[in-house]
Amino acid sequence: MNDEVVSYEIRDRVGIITLRNPPVNALAPGVREGIIDFVKAANEDPVVDAIVLTGAGRNFMAGADIRQFGKARAVTTRASAGAIEASEKPVVAAMDGYCLGGGLEHALACHYRIATPAARLGLPEIKLGIIPAGGGTQRLPRLVGAEAALDLILSGRQVGADEALALGLIDEIAAGDLVEFAAGVARRIASGRPLRRTSLLTAWQDADREKPEIIEAARKTAARRKSPLKAPGYAIELVAASLHADFGPGLELEHDRFSELEHSDESKALRYAFFAEKTAGKIPGIATPAAGDKVRRAAVVGGGTMGSGIAIAFADVGIPVKMLEATPEALERAMERIRSTYETRVQRKSLTPDQMRERMARIEPVSRYESIGDCDAVIEAVFERIDLKVDIFGKLDVVMKPDALLLTNSSAIDINVMARATKRPGSVAGAHFFAPANVMKLCEIVAGDATSIDTLGRATAMGKALGKISVVAGSCDGFAANRSRAPLVTEMMLLLEEGALPWQIDKVMMDFGYPMGPFAVSDLSGLDVSYDTRKRRAAADPTYRKLHVPDRLVEMGRYGQKNGTGWYRYEKNDRTPRPDAVVSQVIADIAREFDIPQREFTDEEILHRLLFASVNEACKIIDEGKSFRASDIDAMWLNGFGFPRHRGGLMYWADGVGAPVVLREVQAWHDRYGKRWKPSPLLARIVAQDGRLRDAAAPDTGTLPSLVRQPSTPGTTK
Repeated sequence: MNDEVVSYEIRDRVGIITLRNPPVNALAPGVREGIIDFVKAANEDPVVDAIVLTGAGRNFMAGADIRQFGKARAVTTRASAGAIEASEKPVVAAMDGYCLGGGLEHALACHYRIATPAARLGLPEIKLGIIPAGGGTQRLPRLVGAEAALDLILSGRQVGADEALALGLIDEIAAGDLVEFAAGVARRIASGRPLRRTSLLTAWQDADREKPEIIEAARKTAARRKSPLKAPGYAIELVAASLHADFGPGLELEHDRFSELEHSDESKALRYAFFAEKTAGKIPGIATPAAGDKVRRAAVVGGGTMGSGIAIAFADVGIPVKMLEATPEALERAMERIRSTYETRVQRKSLTPDQMRERMARIEPVSRYESIGDCDAVIEAVFERIDLKVDIFGKLDVVMKPDALLLTNSSAIDINVMARATKRPGSVAGAHFFAPANVMKLCEIVAGDATSIDTLGRATAMGKALGKISVVAGSCDGFAANRSRAPLVTEMMLLLEEGALPWQIDKVMMDFGYPMGPFAVSDLSGLDVSYDTRKRRAAADPTYRKLHVPDRLVEMGRYGQKNGTGWYRYEKNDRTPRPDAVVSQVIADIAREFDIPQREFTDEEILHRLLFASVNEACKIIDEGKSFRASDIDAMWLNGFGFPRHRGGLMYWADGVGAPVVLREVQAWHDRYGKRWKPSPLLARIVAQDGRLRDAAAPDTGTLPSLVRQPSTPGTTK
């Protein structure tokens, strides 16, 4: 018996099978075997009338152990789920917390399903480029119908107990003790109620066969989304098969399709991305902050686009937040901006009016610094002006309580500048959100030279509480995220001077998998946003290579979508980017003024020149100890810059091309263009050692690894 990860006991003629693989009872080796063994034992025992399948702790079963994908499995979910459904004695699923993927597939094979109000059910496999493989594509449509099944499988979303009950995914919501409640139901079923095997249900099959439009609508929606993945199409094919084929052939087709997808490049990349995001929140040497250190009240200084978005992010997760602005007029504009965002969500039916009122009530407008002094964290989110930020941090130092986090949303300015404006530099860090802050998943936590370990851990936990991917970086110009992307921006601008056009470059990047091209994104955020940063860098470095084309456009008053002209032109009330002859003329004029030779570029050269520049810079960032590991860079690009998820991340993708190829081209461009293309020593070492870019990690002498080994840092508040 597999009693280490699965246990079995008998309570008043009910066999209780309990999964015990903390923290989420994933399907690690031994779990499926334990289920099969104990179902068999219960069926052979005359003192057992029924069976309850449940999970220890706060979760039922959160699916397969993703680390086992691509490896041989002694027993499959298909086999253990089949053993449950074939049981001659009723099996009741008792679900709390996560019931996902293979966990839900085991529940679908049970004869009756009960959940607590806290249960979360779903089939998230599509997010990893695969499909359910334990009968989920065949049992789910038979239980809830093709339309609901397609929604759950193709979206990968989780549903709560109330929705699951309405769909017919569960039979009851438990009252009181879950296992005792389920055992009582199991005894009633055993007393004479016939077993209901999901694979034999036909009511939905009969009804859905009369509605071919359900499958056709799903196919049309998938075609419009133009997903590069095969999994959505296969999922639709399998749900369609469930309506017309017997269960056995459908199960065989599911197995064949899953086996193909499991070993695909896309699924491997998506699984890597999953683990990169999980790893990103881990800071070497830092334990999870104590519950008492959580941010329970927050404040935001500055109610512009970023500040308003950050305030919404807090309100959305139930954390009260105070919004501080310098004038009543600015405060009113900030609150109206927040209200407008929520009203749009209500109109789109992603929020109810009651929910909007609840969230608006969590945001308190204030006009005095003293009003925010009791908050656990304050985030400064004003314009990127050093003098303004220094003044604000001086005021925060005076009013904030001793253990408050003093955070800046700056995207590039040295954290140490703000820290030196206070008497507690250990409490100062960056919390760099990406626009729009209430939507984008990345929050870059930036350590200054004196930032304490405690501050880093608490700020990272705060980001996670907001539903963000928190990634730690060291302080340098642009930090890790923007610094690693800056060379891409530089090269795309210089490509223009050499003969490429914005719409050609945008097409290359969209063909690669980006949802928008970089020039269209620049129009969306505003060309003027980076103009001041370039001016600052040019003033600090006499050798700085100026970007003449974007500077010229800004000086002409072309700011992007906000005023209808940027890299593209926009019609009134229409955000469709249209190529503009004015931009082509500006590019031609600059090339002539600076005597820059013109030529044509292949799509591959454009792609490699943009991305290899950033790969090389990422290696420098890691080598300097400004980022823990290459996978952190990948998590940043996936969640901050829209890097195509099915390509894994910048460094993972570069491994697919090959580190030797990257180094060879970087060296060639260094010979041609000069210092901006100087190869990273880390890149050269990886090639010399036949290593992988995705495995690169900061040296022990780097800024961050040195910092996190220390128990405390001067200036800490604790």
